[in-house]
Amino acid sequence: MMIDSEVILIHPSIDPEARGLRGCLSSLARRCPRLTLPTLVRVGVDGLLINLALFATVLIRLCYLLLSQEAPPAAGEYPWGWSSSWLGYLSNAGLLTGSCLVVLSLGGLYSYGRSYRGRHKLLIVAWSVTLGFLLFGLLEYLAGGAPAVPLGALVLAWPLTVALLVAARLRRYLWQYAARLDRRLALTYPEQQIRTVLVIGGAGYIGSALLPKLLDQGYTVRLLDRLLYGAEPILGLLNHPRLELHRADFRQVDKVVTAMRDVDAVVHLGAIVGDPACALDENLTIEINLTATRRIAEIAKGCGVSRFIFASTCSVYGASDELLDEGSVLNPVSLYARSKIACEQILQQMAGQSFAPVILRFGTIYGLSGRTRFDLVVNLLAAKAKFDGIITVSGGDQWRPFVHVDDAAEAIFSVLMAPASVVGDQVFNVGSDEQNYTIGQMAEIIHKLVPSARLVNLDFDGDRRNYRVRFHKIHHALGFRPHWTIEQGVQQVLKAIAAGEVEDYRDPKYHNAQFLKREGPTRLVRREDTWARELILKISAVSEDRPGGREVVPLTAARCDPPSAPPPPHHRGRGEAVVNGRVEVNGNGNGHG
Repeated sequence: MMIDSEVILIHPSIDPEARGLRGCLSSLARRCPRLTLPTLVRVGVDGLLINLALFATVLIRLCYLLLSQEAPPAAGEYPWGWSSSWLGYLSNAGLLTGSCLVVLSLGGLYSYGRSYRGRHKLLIVAWSVTLGFLLFGLLEYLAGGAPAVPLGALVLAWPLTVALLVAARLRRYLWQYAARLDRRLALTYPEQQIRTVLVIGGAGYIGSALLPKLLDQGYTVRLLDRLLYGAEPILGLLNHPRLELHRADFRQVDKVVTAMRDVDAVVHLGAIVGDPACALDENLTIEINLTATRRIAEIAKGCGVSRFIFASTCSVYGASDELLDEGSVLNPVSLYARSKIACEQILQQMAGQSFAPVILRFGTIYGLSGRTRFDLVVNLLAAKAKFDGIITVSGGDQWRPFVHVDDAAEAIFSVLMAPASVVGDQVFNVGSDEQNYTIGQMAEIIHKLVPSARLVNLDFDGDRRNYRVRFHKIHHALGFRPHWTIEQGVQQVLKAIAAGEVEDYRDPKYHNAQFLKREGPTRLVRREDTWARELILKISAVSEDRPGGREVVPLTAARCDPPSAPPPPHHRGRGEAVVNGRVEVNGNGNGHG
């Protein structure tokens, strides 16, 4: 399952005044650019553009004066104001350039503000240039006189400078937008009725909320999951006539091919999820989150499955003070986020007429499902408030977008229902603008619902993630609106605790990283190579037993041929069983959330 995880780290409290001073210094430090070569190049280009704008306006003014004179100047004479204008330019260009660059730097445009996009970026640049010109005028006034550059040239230089600086920053994005639009117009996805859906990792946090929705709406669901956390999350669905369970590792090609046969859509939720869990074994994380995803997508495309829904995360935005949308610059700060970005890039490169991947970037999820988690900030703090009587917040000013697990499942269902022409090769943030909260604001909501708990705000825990996200696209394209609020989600958790449904929120089964630490990452190490070694040994043994050996047919890539009838019970291979009249493949795998 894919979910944006939160872990609150506890640090010693410090004096509030010192924390305020430290916060101010930290904010100022973030705004100051690091003196790297790319930063110096950007500063230099901006300085040249500011000078170019001032030079152009001085030249335009002189041309106007020359054309407006009643008689042309005599030979060897310069038009009126010629020398004074150029002297004014030379004497003031440095001060004007420095003033604008200082304000641009304080506006963060050479540091964190590089992720600014669209209208917001235009406004920041325009505001910074305006303040830079005003600062220039103030410094000239304090120096004891009016600017040597004519006032008309300065007035004209202001909008020209804004235009040049904005164009310099948006040129790449405008080019990319034009390329995406051209590609979008070139792709026409055939509309296909979806009847059978393969859900990979469907017994996890989001999947256990999605499966009932799909079954209730009449879909045939094929579930590929190792059931690392057991079958309890989907226990009530196992006997459903339209649910086919393949208990297997989605890294095994043959198991994926078997599960992929005759499906109309794939929902890929399986992964190692959360920063702490991914950090346990980086190589294993890359293998499961990235390598396996690429292989699954290739199999789906080869099998003619056009609708491929991939669960990503808003953690890909990393750290930014801007309101971010699907086109914003990605700034990952963890292996988990980087693995999701890599998967997104691979899927987008694979998109074509017959393959329409859809990427869903979920906000920080909360609430209960078949496989509830308490390593997520809302659920965790609600449980701490109820069990421990304390709500611990580290820092508190970090922004997060929140969405209930049931609404996350509803978003996937909406994508399945939507026409391919609307969702094909698209990225959607999943959540709502109204549920962008700081960690501190979210803690206050929980405190109001559990007033007996003590709210403690400690020092910043070092988690650099900070992002507010816009969700206009999914609302406009699909009409998606979350039904749950944080208040309702917290109440849901509190009621479950009061009813005895959650005995100990600290149990590792509710925490991805703790569970993997207890069980050991070796439980996820691939073991499907065993069958390959056994097959080679078997072939070798047969060849040695026969005079002259035997011809060995090379193994070829698996194809999505129509499934044949299941073999008789006494001929079934090891690792297969019949569940409700269907063949269930039992093997090692992963698909948790």
